[in-house]
Order: sequence, then structure tokens, then C-alpha cells
Amino acid sequence: MKEITQYNEKYRPQFHFTPDENWLNDPNGLVYYKGEYHLFYQYNPFDKVWGPMHWGHAVSNDLVHWQQLPIALEPDEELGMIFSGSAVVDKNDSTGFFNGGSGLVAVYTSHLDTDNGPIEQQSIAYSRDRGRTWVKYKDNPVIKNYGVKDFRDPKVFWHQQTKKWIMIIACDDRVRFYNSKNLKKWEYLSEFGSEIGVHGGVWECPDLIKLEVETEHLNSKSQTEKKWILAVGDSHGRKTGVLTQYFLGEFDGERFSSDYKRSFVIDHGPDIYALQSWSNLPENRKIWIGWMNNIAYMNKIPTDPWRGMMSLPRELALKKDNGKIKLIQKPIRELINLRENIYHDNDLRVSEEMNIYIEEESYEINTVIEFEKVDEFSFFLLQNNNQQTKITYNVRDSKIIVDRSSSGNTDFSENFIDCQEIEWFVKNKRLEVDIFVDKSSLEIFIDGGELTISNLVFPQKKSEKISLKTKGGSIKVKSFELYKMNSIWG
Repeated sequence: MKEITQYNEKYRPQFHFTPDENWLNDPNGLVYYKGEYHLFYQYNPFDKVWGPMHWGHAVSNDLVHWQQLPIALEPDEELGMIFSGSAVVDKNDSTGFFNGGSGLVAVYTSHLDTDNGPIEQQSIAYSRDRGRTWVKYKDNPVIKNYGVKDFRDPKVFWHQQTKKWIMIIACDDRVRFYNSKNLKKWEYLSEFGSEIGVHGGVWECPDLIKLEVETEHLNSKSQTEKKWILAVGDSHGRKTGVLTQYFLGEFDGERFSSDYKRSFVIDHGPDIYALQSWSNLPENRKIWIGWMNNIAYMNKIPTDPWRGMMSLPRELALKKDNGKIKLIQKPIRELINLRENIYHDNDLRVSEEMNIYIEEESYEINTVIEFEKVDEFSFFLLQNNNQQTKITYNVRDSKIIVDRSSSGNTDFSENFIDCQEIEWFVKNKRLEVDIFVDKSSLEIFIDGGELTISNLVFPQKKSEKISLKTKGGSIKVKSFELYKMNSIWG
């Protein structure tokens, strides 16, 4: 891999992970082992567009600052490209690969293009040196294709109740479950999803995570409730491209059953997909990360010499509110260490406009807004004359509107949508907003992570100010914090 000398290109994010050059998509093999967080990812080392898939590799000791390492897995002639997958710590040497010790096992899809179409099967590789070098298992594939075109993205975890490894694989418009004692021989268990959820395209990148439900009353003596969330992407789940949905329910080691006859949207923006969680995290934390792009225009976004970035890592929780269980996603606490305070104030009354003149393009806004009589209020970000990205809460219609029609470079693809509207009912006329802006991305967390919205933007002019404007009344800015987010690349 070519050593890069600078990390300050026009649209280069400063606190989101990007490869030094060329193409990146899905996060893969997320695992914590011996003090290091591993991030593998779909990587084309030869071009800025999707191509022959390898596993790129980076490590971190805080999930924020990343060291890029050499490519971990390369395609082979017999089984093909290295598509998405996961990684686990084989603590008790169930595979026999580690001479009685522990090591890392990667589980991935082998994708072979043939004259009769692609063949996708599941393979494994192992590492005895903390992920620095990998050996492919001699008897790959460990699960052969059963007769479908799309059969990929294995997610593996240890299921304590059955004392077996569980694998969930996306196949066509559903997922399949398998189990194994040794990660090498797998038994089919069940399938889920063919008649429930969003079915706009092929399902991809599944994940299955068990979470505690935060109770409404902290002093409740009732037994701790736990639920499983099954997350899965749909390649054409929206008219504008990708969507990642989740189901809430139960998993008994063989079958997943949904508590509802529907799925729920993980993120309401167009530019996040393929979310995957880390395995073996300390403190039993549940954290995932996604690919910030959209299949509808993924090869056309105007970045150079790289194309593709990761979202911020997000900590997951379930919260019960009026009897309904909600998925909560919050930016990880470690990001606080990047903050440098620029501006803060409390109890401001804004009746028309509030301006903060800054040239920063990587920053965080954390604010709480209270209102009674106002039609709408809007944040104007990355502004320069007519250039702006606008985030509005329309009080009358109970909608959050993200308008990037004047955000800068928008004509690289006809599929790059100008405006998104998300229905959102505010409780007690109070809105909590946490916005992360990073040169070419926006990640918006509403009301403590109950709602998230992820967008790419490509401003052509340097930012000059941030504005908060109202229409049809005034708002009370209970608190307003603005932080510069320092670069992770130093």
C-alpha cells in the first residue's frame, strides 16, 4: 500500500475512517482482541470504484484513531473474491488452529464469477499473530452454495445457551441460520424474513445482537428484560437506494421470531449501509459502524484519491418508552476526546436569526431547543453565500427536513436526492440535537439517539458560518455547545 503524505484533501473527513487511497465499502471482521479494535473492510486496492474485493485492515486502541495495516485477505483463483463477513476470537481453540491457545478466525463469503454466473460460498481464515497475517482454511468452503445467486455476508457469534457458534447469512430476500461446534462443520437451522420487512432488493449484511432493555423506572425491581435485534440491509430498500432495517424479537439458538409484523428503520438518511457490530468487546458494550455511501451513486461521489468512508462508531441500547421498545444509537463516548470548545451559551432567545462565524468544516453541535409558538426552526451548516446544508424542524407538520439542494456539488448523480422528510413527534416541546459535521458528511442524532440521519454533502466553497433561524415565532436555546473536532490523523 502506498504511503500517503497528507490527509487534507478537499472532501477528506478528519474524524471518520477512510482508506489512504482507492475504494472502500462494507465494514468486515469487526473484533476486539488483546487490546486492539480491528476494522476490516471491503477494499479495491487498484481503483476508486468497486472491483476485485479484498479485505483492507486497520487497528485502533480507542475506536477513534486508526492505524492502517497491509491488506489482510486477497482473492484466490479457486474460490474468487473476498466478500463481506465477520471475525471472532476462538478463545478455547474450538477449531484446532491455535495449539490449545486462542486466535482470530475470519468468516467471509468467497465470490467466484463463472460463465454460468457467480457462485457465493462461505469460507474461513485464521490468524495466530493478532490479525497481522492470515491463513485460509485448506477445506474451504465451509458452507457450500445451496442453489441461490445471492448467498453472502456471514455474521458469526458464540451462543452461550447452546454452546455453539451461530452463523447468520443473507440469501436472496431472507436470512438463514446455521450452527457449529468448531467453525468448520456447519448445520442448517432455519430461515427468517421472506414474508416480513422491506423487500425492495436483495438482503445483505445481517447482524444479530442481544441487548438489555433500559426500563422506564430506574428503581424497578423487575427482572432485567433482554431482546434481540436482527439488522439487515436491503440493497434497494428505498426509491433513492439502500436501507438498513431491524427486527425486534427473540432468538432461541435455532430460530428468530419477531415481536412485530414489520421491521423498523435504523437510520433515516440515504447514506449509511452495511452496519456491523464488534465482537468480544470489553464491558459487554454493543457498538457498530456503517459504510457511508449509497449504492445508487457509490462510484460517482467526487472524492480523490479515495472513495468511501465509515460512519462514526455508535453505541447501541434498547429503551422502553410508554411500553414500546426503541433502538437507541449514540456516538461513542471516546469521541469527546477530539472536542475543542469554540462556543457555548445557555438560555438564549432566538426570534429570527443567530449566527456563529467560523471556518471550521469538522465540528459538533450539541444543543437543546425548547419552543411553544413557532412554525419552524432551521440549522444552516457549511455556509458560504448561497451554499448551505439546511436541517429544519417543522413544528406544524412534526417533520425533520434535511435539504441539501444547495449544499455544493450535487449534480454528479441524478440519484443524489435534494431533500428528505422524516416524521418526528417531539415530546414536551423540547428537541435535543447532536450534529457531527465532517467536511463531506453529516450525522444527526435526535433526542438522545432515538432518531439518526446520515448524509453525504460536498460543499464547493469553504464554510464561513453556522446559523440558527426561526420562522413564525421564537425558540429558547436551553444550551448550545459548538466544538471543533480535531483530526484523528495528526
